[in-house]
Amino acid sequence: MAHDTEHRMTDSLICPITQEIFSVPVIADDGYTYEESAIVAWIQENHTKEFENSLHSADYRFKLDVDVRKERNAIFQVNTKSIFRAHWISRRSAPPTVLLKMNGIRAKREASFCVQLSRHPHIIRTYGVVEPTPQDTIMLLQEYAPEGSLHNLLDDVSRVPDELILIEMFSQIADAMTYLAYNRVTHGDLACRNILVFRFDKYNPENNLVKLTDFGLTRHSSIYISVDNGSAPNDCIPIRYAAPELIQDQKCSEKTDMYSMGVTMWEAFSKAKIPWSDIETDKEICQRVTSGDKLLKPAMCSDETWTLMLNTMNLSAQERPTFSQLRRLLTKLQYKLENTARNHGELMEKFQKVLQIERNEVLIGVAVEQTLVNLSGLNIDQAGATFRRKPNTHITVFRLRIPSGDDFNNFIRHYRNHFKTLIVEYTREIATEWVTVDVNTNILYNHMVSIICN
Repeated sequence: MAHDTEHRMTDSLICPITQEIFSVPVIADDGYTYEESAIVAWIQENHTKEFENSLHSADYRFKLDVDVRKERNAIFQVNTKSIFRAHWISRRSAPPTVLLKMNGIRAKREASFCVQLSRHPHIIRTYGVVEPTPQDTIMLLQEYAPEGSLHNLLDDVSRVPDELILIEMFSQIADAMTYLAYNRVTHGDLACRNILVFRFDKYNPENNLVKLTDFGLTRHSSIYISVDNGSAPNDCIPIRYAAPELIQDQKCSEKTDMYSMGVTMWEAFSKAKIPWSDIETDKEICQRVTSGDKLLKPAMCSDETWTLMLNTMNLSAQERPTFSQLRRLLTKLQYKLENTARNHGELMEKFQKVLQIERNEVLIGVAVEQTLVNLSGLNIDQAGATFRRKPNTHITVFRLRIPSGDDFNNFIRHYRNHFKTLIVEYTREIATEWVTVDVNTNILYNHMVSIICN
């Protein structure tokens, strides 16, 4: 009897779902006790199944103002395409939704791609078609990306995200593009504006989630040019992201998408800067690209990542990787950079213990010693030199003694030539040998890392 009582008591401590001892027990509507995390997961899974079943039973077709309601004003609109916030009427616990409205002769063809290829975890999900619509108009229900586009996110943040964060994002996009290539679909408009961000974590790469969208929402903006190749009217290509063979022959392929992928990676590492922003005319861009000219290396990009990006933008299409190959190359790069970061962290800890100073003093002190003095070969006296971070900024202020005016001018010229945005501002103190130099801490930090890791 005592054994049975003990057995029942033990059973009462175990969650019937997880078969493990309770950590946070809760009583459900059925009167039984479950582990809180298990019952939440069970509810979410069943709500997802219920929602998916409802989509299937409706044949992925819905009625406006019956199944869904569209807000009056568009949250994004460019010529033939608009995006509106939408709300489910007939489905409880449905995910947040937007309505994509497309006009024109290509609308139905693009809509078929959206619906057929939207089950990949890194491609925007299309729930179905909304009716009724006027002739040559399509309305699609799609999932809502809470963080917006990668372009907008990069434009809003104070600095370029860590390299491992961006590489994780592009690994996910490469995975999506591999899926499209397998299905013999070319994207034709790869850019940061067409990467939607569902989760952004600036500290942990694995917590980020991005998805690919197409739809050419900005297809008629100034970054596009029209082409006349005997195909459907209104066809155009994104000239600032276009591969040489796309400009010359107007033929899309996986390899032209790969070239655009390289430009998109450049755009991300350049904090959403427009490619070839220093060139105004389409004609000059075409000439530069077809002759093999390359975009300049972004300041926040490592040499290893830049080598990979240059490979994706190779003048010869045959020399560019496939997206399947790119996915593997990005995984290898992630592993290498993670190990480098780990080794760098261990090295910083050793510096801190030996010098008995704070971590930021290690970073800046090493950089001053090896970057601003040893590498320049200039007559700079560090005795009494000081440095400090400006709070809540990316600026570090150095106060150095540079006796010669010529050396001071050479100092500024040297670092502006080698690190174009390193020096933000500089002044020579009146009637003294001292100078004050404001530098970009992020660029200084990255350069210092490359020095001590080598």
